[in-house]
Amino acid sequence: MSSDNANSPQRQARDLRFFLTVPHPCSYLEGREATTLFLDPQESLAPEVYDALTLLGFRRSGSNLYRPHCEACSACISVRIPVDDFIPSRTQRKLMRRNADLTLRLRPVEFNEEHYDLYAAYIRARHADGDMHPPSREQYRMFLTRSHPFAKLMEFRLGDHLIAVAATDLLSHGLSAIYTFFDPDPLFERRSLGSYAILSQIELARKRHLPHVYLGYWIRDCQKMRYKGDYQPLEYLNGGRWQRVVPAAALT
Repeated sequence: MSSDNANSPQRQARDLRFFLTVPHPCSYLEGREATTLFLDPQESLAPEVYDALTLLGFRRSGSNLYRPHCEACSACISVRIPVDDFIPSRTQRKLMRRNADLTLRLRPVEFNEEHYDLYAAYIRARHADGDMHPPSREQYRMFLTRSHPFAKLMEFRLGDHLIAVAATDLLSHGLSAIYTFFDPDPLFERRSLGSYAILSQIELARKRHLPHVYLGYWIRDCQKMRYKGDYQPLEYLNGGRWQRVVPAAALT
């Protein structure tokens, strides 16, 4: 990915406007401050813009594209799965067999009361101490049901029962896993629905001949982010280039 290429993501990004937030408490590492770089909300969130910025480590939340931009910390490392080289582990193969009775439907992004009820139950059960609690319909709409041509919802059902929903974005060079929520009933714990949603996105990317699944940020010292290392091989963004070697900055 040469910066001399007129069509490179770096060159395309130079023509866009960005804003930097003031330092705020880090959502991932206790006791640290974070700064976030946002694409100007007035900029068009066109698919080609999203494609280019994803290659530079940006993520989408609602209608916002952002990435960490912390002066004294480089713990957040963008990661993606190279679909053609991914080989599921023994545990992951068992998980796929365990969930073989689920049906998957790809749906357009729109507000759905059944989806919201599942989301609200998930947030209350799994993230009652987080900044997404308490859930609300407006919060849900802003986060996951803003209409974009690339945005889709993967709906998983056990018979007629809605068991999980994964928000994913279809890019020209892969899928971007945005967020997954699922039935928090202990009855479904052995299904590991969050992990199964990622495996399903890998399979969807393979069927669509898309080379990557983007998982967002891997953070070595953040317990809730370590699961991303279970998908191998994994590519890391380091200095504007994707590589399979963990950047040294992430190990210090």
